[in-house]
Amino acid sequence: MYIYFYILIGCCFFCLIRAWLGRSIPDRMVAIDIMGTLAVGITALYALISKRGFLIDIALAWIFLSFIGTLALAKYLSHKTLDE
Repeated sequence: MYIYFYILIGCCFFCLIRAWLGRSIPDRMVAIDIMGTLAVGITALYALISKRGFLIDIALAWIFLSFIGTLALAKYLSHKTLDE
Protein backbone atom coordinates (compact mmCIF):
# COMPACT_ATOMS: atom_id res chain seq x y z
CA MET A 1 0.00 0.00 0.00
CA TYR A 2 2.97 2.30 0.44
CA ILE A 3 3.62 2.18 -3.29
CA TYR A 4 0.48 4.28 -3.75
CA PHE A 5 2.11 7.05 -1.72
CA TYR A 6 5.00 7.14 -4.15
CA ILE A 7 2.66 7.15 -7.14
CA LEU A 8 0.58 10.01 -5.72
CA ILE A 9 3.67 12.02 -4.78
CA GLY A 10 5.06 11.48 -8.28
CA CYS A 11 1.81 12.75 -9.76
CA CYS A 12 2.01 15.79 -7.46
CA PHE A 13 5.49 16.45 -8.78
CA PHE A 14 4.26 16.36 -12.39
CA CYS A 15 1.37 18.69 -11.49
CA LEU A 16 3.85 21.06 -9.88
CA ILE A 17 5.87 21.10 -13.08
CA ARG A 18 2.70 21.75 -15.08
CA ALA A 19 1.75 24.61 -12.77
CA TRP A 20 5.22 26.09 -13.13
CA LEU A 21 5.42 25.74 -16.92
CA GLY A 22 1.75 26.27 -17.77
CA ARG A 23 1.14 28.53 -20.73
CA SER A 24 -2.01 30.14 -19.41
CA ILE A 25 -3.72 30.79 -16.10
CA PRO A 26 -6.40 28.11 -16.66
CA ASP A 27 -3.65 25.52 -17.26
CA ARG A 28 -2.06 26.47 -13.97
CA MET A 29 -5.43 26.49 -12.23
CA VAL A 30 -6.19 22.94 -13.36
CA ALA A 31 -2.74 21.74 -12.26
CA ILE A 32 -3.15 23.26 -8.80
CA ASP A 33 -6.66 21.82 -8.50
CA ILE A 34 -5.39 18.36 -9.39
CA MET A 35 -2.58 18.77 -6.87
CA GLY A 36 -5.18 19.52 -4.20
CA THR A 37 -7.12 16.42 -5.16
CA LEU A 38 -3.96 14.33 -5.00
CA ALA A 39 -3.17 15.76 -1.56
CA VAL A 40 -6.63 14.68 -0.41
CA GLY A 41 -5.91 11.22 -1.80
CA ILE A 42 -2.65 11.08 0.12
CA THR A 43 -4.44 12.16 3.29
CA ALA A 44 -7.17 9.55 2.81
CA LEU A 45 -4.62 6.83 2.13
CA TYR A 46 -2.72 7.76 5.27
CA ALA A 47 -5.98 7.70 7.21
CA LEU A 48 -6.62 4.14 6.03
CA ILE A 49 -3.15 2.95 6.89
CA SER A 50 -2.94 4.60 10.29
CA LYS A 51 -6.62 3.92 11.18
CA ARG A 52 -7.22 7.56 12.13
CA GLY A 53 -10.74 8.45 11.11
CA PHE A 54 -10.47 12.17 11.78
CA LEU A 55 -8.13 12.52 8.81
CA ILE A 56 -11.02 11.64 6.50
CA ASP A 57 -12.92 14.64 7.92
CA ILE A 58 -9.91 16.85 7.21
CA ALA A 59 -9.70 15.48 3.67
CA LEU A 60 -13.38 16.20 3.05
CA ALA A 61 -13.06 19.77 4.33
CA TRP A 62 -9.97 20.23 2.18
CA ILE A 63 -11.72 19.05 -1.00
CA PHE A 64 -14.74 21.27 -0.34
CA LEU A 65 -12.48 24.31 0.07
CA SER A 66 -10.60 23.35 -3.07
CA PHE A 67 -13.86 23.12 -5.00
CA ILE A 68 -15.07 26.51 -3.77
CA GLY A 69 -11.70 28.06 -4.62
CA THR A 70 -11.84 26.61 -8.12
CA LEU A 71 -15.33 28.02 -8.65
CA ALA A 72 -14.27 31.45 -7.39
CA LEU A 73 -11.20 31.51 -9.63
CA ALA A 74 -13.23 30.40 -12.64
CA LYS A 75 -15.70 33.21 -12.02
CA TYR A 76 -12.84 35.68 -11.67
CA LEU A 77 -11.22 34.53 -14.91
CA SER A 78 -14.52 34.83 -16.77
CA HIS A 79 -14.74 38.47 -15.56
CA LYS A 80 -17.99 37.98 -13.69
CA THR A 81 -18.78 38.99 -10.16
CA LEU A 82 -19.31 36.36 -7.50
CA ASP A 83 -23.00 37.21 -7.06
CA GLU A 84 -23.98 36.44 -10.67
